[in-house]
Amino acid sequence: MPVFSDYVIYVDESGDHDLDSVSDQYPMFVLAFCIFKKRDYITYVVPELQKFKFKWFGHDMVVLHEYEIRKQKVPFKFLQIQNLRNEFMRELSEIFQKCPATVVSSVIDKRMLKNRYAFPNNPYHIALRFCMERTHRFLIDNYQKGTVTHVIFEKRGGKEDQKLELEFRRIKDGANYTGINMEELDICLVDKKANSSGLQIADLFARPIGLKILRPDQLNRAYDIIVEKFRKSPRGNIIGFGLKVFP
Repeated sequence: MPVFSDYVIYVDESGDHDLDSVSDQYPMFVLAFCIFKKRDYITYVVPELQKFKFKWFGHDMVVLHEYEIRKQKVPFKFLQIQNLRNEFMRELSEIFQKCPATVVSSVIDKRMLKNRYAFPNNPYHIALRFCMERTHRFLIDNYQKGTVTHVIFEKRGGKEDQKLELEFRRIKDGANYTGINMEELDICLVDKKANSSGLQIADLFARPIGLKILRPDQLNRAYDIIVEKFRKSPRGNIIGFGLKVFP
């Protein structure tokens, strides 16, 4: 039986990896890995999100999706009322501020990718490799060598899931910058209906990261919280350690 690590990782994306039609409004593809110590996840993250949901919805079956919150779709239509929206976002931001997570993210500017390369690779696969390399280094630095850490993705359906798993295992088996076997990482694909606190946090973190790279001068309160959680170098650098922007 494998020895499981002290950590669990939840992954989500913002934008799409289509290079044929690139949106001028949001030409970014972002992959966000949210790394939690299991002890912190079960003692803080899950209980706090559950309490938040019970307060605002009366039950905990609601899934916090960034798109639906931003567009104020059901069950978030009450956010059209400004004072409720302000209070809702304040409380959610407070949970995220205290959230004991480490973030590793990769942002691909699809316009620049197409301009620079005649035959560009799939943005998802590029971002996946960058995130896996840095996440694996984080685990080794935190004494998890020889253990198994599950990297949890939301299913996208059929062939997409097969491609993702194949690429994950290819990178894990040595198709990475150092050519090492990342035996510590294992993929886990879960149904879109899964009410996972970790996946919801990853979903809410991904877009603000992309917006910060796309429009760095724009007010971005969510990013101001996330930036404190990026994996950092010993000197405190984020770029190249917790955040990889490409090309």
